[in-house]
Amino acid sequence: MRPRSFIPLSLLLFACAGLADGPQVVGWVEYARIYPGKMLFFAKLDTGAYSSHINARNVQPFEKDGEPWVRFNIVNRANRSMPLELPLAREVTVKLEEGEREQRPSVWLGICVAGVYKKALVSLDDRDDFLYPLLIGRKYLKGRFAVDPSLKFQTKPNCEVGDDG
Repeated sequence: MRPRSFIPLSLLLFACAGLADGPQVVGWVEYARIYPGKMLFFAKLDTGAYSSHINARNVQPFEKDGEPWVRFNIVNRANRSMPLELPLAREVTVKLEEGEREQRPSVWLGICVAGVYKKALVSLDDRDDFLYPLLIGRKYLKGRFAVDPSLKFQTKPNCEVGDDG
């Protein structure tokens, strides 16, 4: 006679209880708000990308009080532009589709998706040729969201944050 497999009741209850407190289900495209400025973006939530990227034009490094800063305009899908000046967090190396690598400046931006606010390291990139000007990678998504590829625009970016994030 074969021994029966069973799941201890305590383990089953623990697993089921975790479902209610698990990641929030969101679509693969959601509204996002960027801070500072509270600018609204259509964002692609991309579990295949590690980091986040935003459409930025006129990216100009400069020095402020002896520290590296960057001046740029973020541009959303409606072609609305907002100028920002922020400390340069670091230069990130991005692997392009062709296998080449490219250095891009990155800054800390506040991002609100589905009522969840978090600061994220975001690389500044010309995304004019992309449908979605903001790409949110798994570093931001991890532990907070489960992305359902059959859904779009399921949430609103309502976060209780001051204008400066």
